[in-house]
Amino acid sequence: MTNLQTYIEHTLLKATATTDDIVALCDEAKKYDFYGVCVNSCYAYLAANELKNYPTKVIVTVGFPLGTSSTISKIEEAGKAINDGADEIDMVINLGYLKSEITKSVSEEIRAVKKAIGRRKLKAIIETCYLTQAEIKSVCELIRLAGADFVKTSTGFGTRGATVKDIIFIKKKLGDQLQIKASGGIKTAEKAIEMINAGANRIGTSNGVAIVYDPKNHEE
Repeated sequence: MTNLQTYIEHTLLKATATTDDIVALCDEAKKYDFYGVCVNSCYAYLAANELKNYPTKVIVTVGFPLGTSSTISKIEEAGKAINDGADEIDMVINLGYLKSEITKSVSEEIRAVKKAIGRRKLKAIIETCYLTQAEIKSVCELIRLAGADFVKTSTGFGTRGATVKDIIFIKKKLGDQLQIKASGGIKTAEKAIEMINAGANRIGTSNGVAIVYDPKNHEE
């Protein structure tokens, strides 16, 4: 797979990330032609400014990493991120509500954030490590009906990240009705290619440079 970089959202979401770190992330994304960078919302404007003359997308997290902030705050955070130059939004759903079977609130929140960002893509982060297969199946259908564009597996801050099993299961449920972003713990070209072959449309990783320059990424 010779175009692996076009799947990669080059990611830096740690709490200690500095402005210099974000600039370096953007420089790497430009150098290696990654699909985009994924940053926390406080850095949306900085990343957009660094990438303004490049096709690289700016992906911004909302309600990250717990998903427990209020719907109003998620709407405001998403709207500001778009105003600051974000191209796509990755929002953590409210897992507590999901597990409490308050699915109407989960659905309404997704709809509200999608409405706030308009034509921009919305990824709903479901944190698969905390969900049963029945819950994953249910929430994927909920996300589809609520109008999001992607299901994203993980924040990278849970007990584990994406697995090939997760991707296969989600793909079987959704088919081509929604796209899938695999994220969390993807550190090699081999693992990234496994995720893509299983059905992932995007790869979220902080190891983008190592993945692209792994010799395995040239294997067909």
